[in-house]
Amino acid sequence: MTKQVPVALTQGDACGIGPEIIAKLFRGPAAAGCFVVGDVGVQRRAVAAVGGGLAVAAIERAADVCDVPPGCVPVLVPPGLPGNLLQAPVGQVDARAGAAAARCIEHAVRLARGGEIAAIVTAPIHKEALSAAGVGFPGHTEMLQALSVDPGTAPLPVRMMLANDELRTVLVTIHLSLRRAIDAVTFDAVLQTLRIAHAAAARWGQPVPRIAVAGLNPHAGEGGLFGDEEIRIIRPAIEAARAAGIDAQGPFAPDTVFMRARRGEFDLVIAMTHDHGLIPVKYLGVEQGVNVTLGLPFVRTSPDHGTAFDIAGTGRADEASLAAALRMARQLS
Repeated sequence: MTKQVPVALTQGDACGIGPEIIAKLFRGPAAAGCFVVGDVGVQRRAVAAVGGGLAVAAIERAADVCDVPPGCVPVLVPPGLPGNLLQAPVGQVDARAGAAAARCIEHAVRLARGGEIAAIVTAPIHKEALSAAGVGFPGHTEMLQALSVDPGTAPLPVRMMLANDELRTVLVTIHLSLRRAIDAVTFDAVLQTLRIAHAAAARWGQPVPRIAVAGLNPHAGEGGLFGDEEIRIIRPAIEAARAAGIDAQGPFAPDTVFMRARRGEFDLVIAMTHDHGLIPVKYLGVEQGVNVTLGLPFVRTSPDHGTAFDIAGTGRADEASLAAALRMARQLS
């Protein structure tokens, strides 16, 4: 795939800010070569919410984006989209919006697997809306993992990375309760995360990244005083990774390793749980944060924020994180 191949932006939850930040993105040159997978009416409503000035046109194929003039948002409508989507109230959880978001993701994956697009950039979805629509996945990562292989085929191992200009953090566990996440921190899970992160780094030009591994417990267990997962699970996985040529170091105390990475000592940090890894990156500013799914057979990125129902429809949403996600998608594709 090359940078001339279009990039698909999934519309996200129609009741959230996704369509609005997409509209703002199309005001500038950054969106050239991109199209939206979504609903035409919803996108027109979003354009109006951010002050207008853009046309919205339906396209039939990804390649049609080349024929769309500047100042126009091309929208590819996927099959199975709810016909009454505009009736779903902005700023509220609605099953129709959840169903539509899922259809958009499914179609974008088909395009990616068919080589019709260079990457997928996903606008925010709402987990409650997905559940209300009967979608059997808690979020983007799990859905993309399942859709990236043929039915009946074992899903590919994937990991979530959250990145900005200062930190890149890869997670061993994601959308699990904390009790379940601790049980999911196994030797195999940690080693697999290290392998996926190491392989992915070559794609952005770091064939031998310096990877720091954060511990699970306070002070990385303090030699077993505060927990022994570092001794039984995490350190053996690091040693196995090093034996395979991966520059993995640790485990380090989770409360200090991110500062060390930010200062340039490491290229990546592996964190055991969702909040351990994401809080440091988000604290630096969600406007530049990018979520990347590592291990998929195509490039997928997304902004580092949610649907923001509280400001949906007001036109106040900031498109900076979406723009950062698009930049990274192009770098990786």
